[in-house]
Amino acid sequence: MVSTTEDVARAATERRYFTVWRWHFYSSLYVFPFLIMLAVTGLIMLWISALTEINGERTVIQPGDAPLAVSALQAAAEAAIPGGVAGAYIEPMAADRVAVFRVAGEAGEMTVVINPYTAEVVETFPWRAGWYDFATEIHGTLLIGDLGDWLIEAAASLGVILVVTGLWLHWPRRGAGWREALLPKVAFSSRGAWKALHGAVGMWMSVVLLVFLISGLSWAGIWGGKMVQAWSTFPAEKWDAVPLSDKTHAEMNHGAEKSVPWGLEQTPMPESGSLAGVQAVAGPVDIDGVAGFARGLGFDGRFQIALPGDETGVWTISHDSMSNDGPDPSADRTIHIDQYTGNVLADVGYADYSPWAKAMAYGIAFHEGDMGVWNIALNTVFCLSMIFLPVSGLVMWWKRRPERAFRLAAPPAPQGLAFWWGAAALIVVLGLAFPLGGAAIAAVIVLDLVLLRQVPALRRVLS
Repeated sequence: MVSTTEDVARAATERRYFTVWRWHFYSSLYVFPFLIMLAVTGLIMLWISALTEINGERTVIQPGDAPLAVSALQAAAEAAIPGGVAGAYIEPMAADRVAVFRVAGEAGEMTVVINPYTAEVVETFPWRAGWYDFATEIHGTLLIGDLGDWLIEAAASLGVILVVTGLWLHWPRRGAGWREALLPKVAFSSRGAWKALHGAVGMWMSVVLLVFLISGLSWAGIWGGKMVQAWSTFPAEKWDAVPLSDKTHAEMNHGAEKSVPWGLEQTPMPESGSLAGVQAVAGPVDIDGVAGFARGLGFDGRFQIALPGDETGVWTISHDSMSNDGPDPSADRTIHIDQYTGNVLADVGYADYSPWAKAMAYGIAFHEGDMGVWNIALNTVFCLSMIFLPVSGLVMWWKRRPERAFRLAAPPAPQGLAFWWGAAALIVVLGLAFPLGGAAIAAVIVLDLVLLRQVPALRRVLS
């Protein structure tokens, strides 16, 4: 009787295994191409940022006695571009580095790299139009706008299911230990070896993958923009009687470039033109006065100044790890100054963020590899692992596929399995938490339970 009970339990576990494997398989069909794309573009961005530069700000120059006034640098930068009007200034990273301006001109927005001691223009080139930003556009939208964002969000949502089901499938069972699960001895000649290595790499990288998925989803259009970011954004009501613009902080971003901390993107901008705020710039309210005030704040690293864009615009001083101003996300700070009075209208630091925005400050910096050499090394291993997992999954499928048969060879649907409430509840929760993932789950259920049962020819191909 004991052996019969054990046999029944073993059979039930095996049926559950095939159910989870089936979900893992179907999820991977959609997720894996996106995973490879995200890993490749992520590697490109990571190493361009680590080895070269994005705005020319790492250019080394010979230091002089004292830097010129920022207004003199601005005049030289604008003169270098036909019809030039400066929109942003980036303080030099160190005494032997250049200053940078974003200048709008007849040919569009341009980067002007300038020697802060001589006002000599070192070089000019289109603003954020290199390989880094091209890879960023692919990484975020597939170059097709909102549709691409939604497709990637659905893949990232299903990626959460892929992680959960993968962990369940590779969890040690039947006497196997963690040594075999995490450090398998493999020979690439057998499917079992590929399976062991696929599971081990997936398990090692599962937590990192979840961090990347969640931080990426928090910036996606539906789950991020409509749900998490909307609930976690900084409330402008905290500012004391400050007039607000119809514009949000997100309008300070330029294309793929993210210049504004995540927790501020949906927060309305303050407006100039009132007596609100606390005095900051005592002298003339110009770029020299604003830069002098910013330098007095003692930033650890560089800072950036966005110039007022119109008659109600504000001066904005910003320092954040996401923009590579410094390595510490907790040092984030964004300050808005009235262009007429020089008063500080708003001053938002890391301590003012919501809990999720604080987590995102660190999550984005980690995601981008901005926290040091260890972060670059870990992200490199992670991206390579995300390429290996789809490739090894394809190899496993190839080794077990039916020969000389045009079939998808999905894991067989288990027969006689009682309704699995725990798994069903998890799928429902994940589907509700991630709407586009939920839509993809519904599509898989329709495919598996309706089409495959009603259309025999389709069932033969996809089974």
